[in-house]
Amino acid sequence: MIPLARKTMLHEWRRFIPAVMAVGFCGVLLAVQAALVLGIFGSAAVYVTASSADLWAGYPGTQSVNFGRSIGADVEMRLRMEPEVTAVEPYIWVDGDWRGTTDSSGIAVYISGIDTQGSMMFSHLLSPALRRLLQEPGAVIVDKSEREQLNVGRDGKGWINGQPVHIVATLAGLRGLGGVNVVTSLDTARTLQTEGGAGATYYVAKLQRPAQAPAVAAKLLPDARFGPYAVWTADAFAKRSQLYWLFDTGAGVAVLFMAVIVLLVGAVITSQSLLGVIASSAREYAMLNALGVSHRSLSRIVIEQSGWIGGAGLIVATLASALLLACAAAYGVPTHMNMPVATICMALVIILALVSGLFALRGLMRADPTLLLR
Repeated sequence: MIPLARKTMLHEWRRFIPAVMAVGFCGVLLAVQAALVLGIFGSAAVYVTASSADLWAGYPGTQSVNFGRSIGADVEMRLRMEPEVTAVEPYIWVDGDWRGTTDSSGIAVYISGIDTQGSMMFSHLLSPALRRLLQEPGAVIVDKSEREQLNVGRDGKGWINGQPVHIVATLAGLRGLGGVNVVTSLDTARTLQTEGGAGATYYVAKLQRPAQAPAVAAKLLPDARFGPYAVWTADAFAKRSQLYWLFDTGAGVAVLFMAVIVLLVGAVITSQSLLGVIASSAREYAMLNALGVSHRSLSRIVIEQSGWIGGAGLIVATLASALLLACAAAYGVPTHMNMPVATICMALVIILALVSGLFALRGLMRADPTLLLR
């Protein structure tokens, strides 16, 4: 029966086009939605993922990078006391209000004060030349897609928390979640602080053996002698920030709800398309049943056809998704796709097609040999 299912699809492929397109459309919705989720919520951890630090030390209970609080300078010494640590850098996080020269309205900005002599913070984005530009007082770097939003002229001048600043460079990959990311030097960041925070918000550390990061983080237990602090690996802190925005803010629940709706709508559309194919082939199925082919064998044909439809729809979804994500990247839309998520989307597409085939099996009940007498 399996060769019959394949040959039927090849011979009467026009009947199956609507079902293939339905599966492909659902696959595109899933892939694009997943890429948007990874891109948007992944930007909450861009400070971690764009840096090469292995460990992050911050205030205990910090849920996301942007909720950091000042910690004591003694924490830096605690990190340096660990034999596995080879370098430590301070990182200052400041909430700010940007006012440009062409508009008086304020814009929320997230200020990242980094050590311009260091090499860990934003190492995947900032070149040594860009770090040198930040040594100038008031110099800042922003994402190129958000320069226009800051309402600045050609000179790039503006004010953050009432202090004058100027944009010395723009780059891609610095977009934030809920505000505009601004990178500057430690000295400039301290002048922009509205609260008297004496210490850094975080201390980041590089290890001699990065694979030992979980073990070293476990050793760096809170010690009252150095003040309140907690240590996370870079991967754990990035996931912590992303999961907070995904599940604890309510936005992630809405996204997951939409994914379920996509699957349900896709299952209904695809099952109805398959049901239409079965209905149009009712006399052929009735003939096979009259020749002694059981309903079980006929059901295997439908399931096999569902698998082929899922495979064809997967090809359509892959090509269309790649095109759409390329267009999104060209226009600066925050999207990201990785192999594990892509594999999950592919599996859901195949499962969707097979489940739709099971729903469409009820159409076989109409394939009764008595149809041949009409």
